[in-house]
Amino acid sequence: MLLSLVLGALVGATLGLTGAGGGILAVPALVFGMGWPLQQATPVALVAVAGSAAVGALEAFRKRLVRYRAALLMAAAGMPATAGGARLAHALPQRVLLALFAAVMLVVAFRLLRQTLARRASGHAQSPMCVAHVDPATGRFRWTWPTAAALAATGSLTGLMTGMLGVGGGFIIVPMMRKLTDVSMHGIVATSLMVIALVGSGGVLATAAHGATLPLEVALWFTGATAAGMLSGRLASHHIAAHQVQLGFASILVCVAVGLLVKAVLM
Repeated sequence: MLLSLVLGALVGATLGLTGAGGGILAVPALVFGMGWPLQQATPVALVAVAGSAAVGALEAFRKRLVRYRAALLMAAAGMPATAGGARLAHALPQRVLLALFAAVMLVVAFRLLRQTLARRASGHAQSPMCVAHVDPATGRFRWTWPTAAALAATGSLTGLMTGMLGVGGGFIIVPMMRKLTDVSMHGIVATSLMVIALVGSGGVLATAAHGATLPLEVALWFTGATAAGMLSGRLASHHIAAHQVQLGFASILVCVAVGLLVKAVLM
């Protein structure tokens, strides 16, 4: 029990420091810390990440940062896709899932490093792929078919990865919304948290429906520690430069990914 508290606090602190993408470490923490297979770690990780995301989303909602219509659309597209991801996780060998998870972590780490270096060099400019624009007069999206299609596709991909690997999906939602919309970064992270809370909850149900077991007591302790760690991480984030957080997080991702690859090879 103590181990699950420590692991949850560490994951939560990372989530609070890095924003919506930090939940990607929840599954590896349980795989290495508890010695569980990925399929068993998935629902526990999703409970913790979805619960913590819900806390963050409620706070952001009170500050009027959440694009709730966009979040609901992405969640509506993503929740059915979690069932397909859960079926894939049940069908694929453990070694393949570990290797796939490691590959995802390396991609995220590479993207973080590239963004950090690019931001230092030139700052942030609007993406040429932007199809979802906010109306300055109303502060709301100008809803068009390309806008809806782009957000729905983002939600579907998030749901697939959530069901298959037990990740929250912030590492998908945040960069996709940065490319496809002109919403502020604060609004993107807030909207991402709402999607993670909704899709992650659906992912718990989908993985349970496909035979995954949910040790309730461990899940509750891990979730509580994750929420507490997230609050601590958010407080600490005000005192640490963003580029230092990104570089540190990318380094952790690379180390964990290498560990997952070694575990997959030695199985």
